[in-house]
Amino acid sequence: LLQNVRIDPTSISFSMWKDIPVPFYMSVYLFEVLNPKEALQGAKPVLNQRGPYVYREYRYKTNITFHDNDTVSFLEYRQLFFQPNMSNGTEEDYVVVPNVLVMGAAVMMENQPNFVKLLLSGALAGLKQEAFMNRTVGEILWGYEDPLLDAINTLVPGLMPFKEKFGLFIELNNSNSGLFTVYTGMKNISRVHMVDSWNGLKKVNYWRSDECNMINGTAGEMWPPFMPPTSLEFYSPDACRSMTLVYEQSGKFKGVPTYRFVAPKTLFANGTDYPPNEGFCPCMQSGIQNVSTCRLKAPMFISHPHFYNADPSLVNAVEGLHPSEDQHALFLDVHPMTGIPMNCSIKLQLNQYIKHVSGIIQTGKIKPVVLPLLWFAESGSIEGSVLKQFYTNLVLIPSLLDYLQYIFLGLSVPLIISAAVLM
Repeated sequence: LLQNVRIDPTSISFSMWKDIPVPFYMSVYLFEVLNPKEALQGAKPVLNQRGPYVYREYRYKTNITFHDNDTVSFLEYRQLFFQPNMSNGTEEDYVVVPNVLVMGAAVMMENQPNFVKLLLSGALAGLKQEAFMNRTVGEILWGYEDPLLDAINTLVPGLMPFKEKFGLFIELNNSNSGLFTVYTGMKNISRVHMVDSWNGLKKVNYWRSDECNMINGTAGEMWPPFMPPTSLEFYSPDACRSMTLVYEQSGKFKGVPTYRFVAPKTLFANGTDYPPNEGFCPCMQSGIQNVSTCRLKAPMFISHPHFYNADPSLVNAVEGLHPSEDQHALFLDVHPMTGIPMNCSIKLQLNQYIKHVSGIIQTGKIKPVVLPLLWFAESGSIEGSVLKQFYTNLVLIPSLLDYLQYIFLGLSVPLIISAAVLM
């Protein structure tokens, strides 16, 4: 078992680690704003969830390089392909959403001198930019051409990572999550899959405390074997931080014993409710995490979908949200003997803080609100021939060997006694 869970080309789990054979799907739900004109005049935004828009996700590793210090480096790429037959709608559906560039720029300019804000407001008017926009799902996710983006790239080259198009997921498809260097477990199996560095860093510098900046746990694919029923950690480049999930219960997935790990209520708590999270501040209500420091200082927040496990004031600030554990809680089912996930559904919501900014006419009289933009669930489970191979080689055979050693031990006792009598 130990030989087959380490990162080694001769191990059974290596091919599973290199090119993940599990069918992964990303389901995206967008929130359309039903009353954009009224919201612009100060009314509570009314939201309607659209979707899911489902994508088949393929993951594979390249640049796999083994090092002398028991580590291996790699880049993992993601490719996403739209699945019409699994989706409720098409990528050509039109959805009214906040103009992320406009509303983000307005909040970022709030503390600038009035003449700067007037210049921005005039520029936005000249480019015919408004607070809300009506675009297709494909444009919102994967990018659209925008004269505002061209203007920003011309005036402040290098400020935006987006060159020709802007989209909420434009950097997600056909891209990698950074250079991970993890332990192979060849010398110390208890360290297998644990992250040594990410993009050459032992810790990030997004946050205000060393604890919050630490890169802890694994890359989120596998964990060391013989897991205790306590917690597991992984570093998420998408969230710019390490996350800790806690043990909830033991169970079985298609005959394979599992531990279920879930997000604690403190995951996105603010510093007041959970002091260790103070390093992620400046904070607002509990249940949302400010990620502006790793998102070009744009007023963006992450949370559980529908503000599940968040301060009720966030749900009440808009209409159309219905948080529930069944639909919006994330989970990870892991085989404790091998540390390999059997079934998972990781869910996150992307939100934008919008408000009226004096001097920028495009913001109208919008009241301050953390407005959900979309949420997504990445789900997958081991099945078919992969499940059969996993069960046979990493569950059944080790169990039989464990059982046989007790049989041999039982048979050896009478032989030892007989030998002693004969002597």
